[in-house]
Amino acid sequence: MLPSESTTPNTHPMNPNSSFSVMKRYRNGEIWDFEHEMAVASNRQVILGLDGGTTSTVCVCMPIFPFKGPLPDPLPVLARATAGCSNHNSVGEIAARETLEQVMADALAKSNSNRFAVQAVCLAVSGVNHPKDQQRILNWLRDIFPSHVRLYVQNDAVAALACGTLGKLHGCVLIAGTGTIAYGFTEDGREARAAGAGPILGDWGSGYGIAAQALTAVVRAYDGRGPQTNLTTSMLQRLGLSSPDELIGWTYFDPSWARVAALVPVVVSCAEAGDQVANKVLHDSVEELALSVKAVVQRLNLCGEDGENPFPLVMVGGVLEANKRWDIGEEVIKCISRDYPGALAIHPKVEPAVGAALLAWNFLMTESQN
Repeated sequence: MLPSESTTPNTHPMNPNSSFSVMKRYRNGEIWDFEHEMAVASNRQVILGLDGGTTSTVCVCMPIFPFKGPLPDPLPVLARATAGCSNHNSVGEIAARETLEQVMADALAKSNSNRFAVQAVCLAVSGVNHPKDQQRILNWLRDIFPSHVRLYVQNDAVAALACGTLGKLHGCVLIAGTGTIAYGFTEDGREARAAGAGPILGDWGSGYGIAAQALTAVVRAYDGRGPQTNLTTSMLQRLGLSSPDELIGWTYFDPSWARVAALVPVVVSCAEAGDQVANKVLHDSVEELALSVKAVVQRLNLCGEDGENPFPLVMVGGVLEANKRWDIGEEVIKCISRDYPGALAIHPKVEPAVGAALLAWNFLMTESQN
């Protein structure tokens, strides 16, 4: 169950002079100055959904729609704001919180809303891997938002699942972007994850993992420890370098995950041109990504005893997007389906931040029915 905070509001949301002063401001208090400068506050109640990753952070502001009946199509998004990395393991806790706060403030400002109009916030952030991580963020959020706001915090994989299932926590999601993780939920609330431990401990199959293996192959070929590969020429041209020796300086000058992961298209192009080393790197990544999903499916028994029960398999991330001939996502699905034919691949039509907002909406709907 996701951590949450719900108490009775003691201020009126439309009173600009109510208790803004009792809400602490995290370092950059000026980001909320727009609330005092708004011409006329709206009666519209809103929810915030936030997807925070290693590469970027996105927050959407959506109106609350009726709890009964089908979801609106298309889903209404009042505003969308973006920022950089909010993974505290990558940039530190202070920088991560500043990014999260700024992107929420931007989304509210763009939608002509303020914090008192917010009814629920769902933050789905990479690097949230333990209840202690969740609790730290919850404590910080309580200082920012009024007491009536429901707060939910979880790993970003949960929002990625929800964007494919439209807010229902059931099935498995595979994220493969800069990093990778597989995360699953059963209908009775059990959950399990695999991978997602970062580049050192095992994000194999991610964009970082693919590019790092390719760069290693170039160095090995240059040393004579591995086969020659067209990756050498292609990587050097892409980076504007003249010799594989220079890869060492390029890599360690700024070993950020996203910077390395941006080289994946070079690997895919070489593989499509028939380079055996590049093809092996991609085949290995497919096996690793499929293994992550299979581990989650097995632990949760998502496929039933015979392995054929249907379950949603949500596919998210740039690594899984279709390429010309080398379609990593399609190969992963084939690999999983050999063992679990009940896997129903879903490529979401909405982004994970909207999935996070739908989670917040579903939590509110559940509370209203209890």
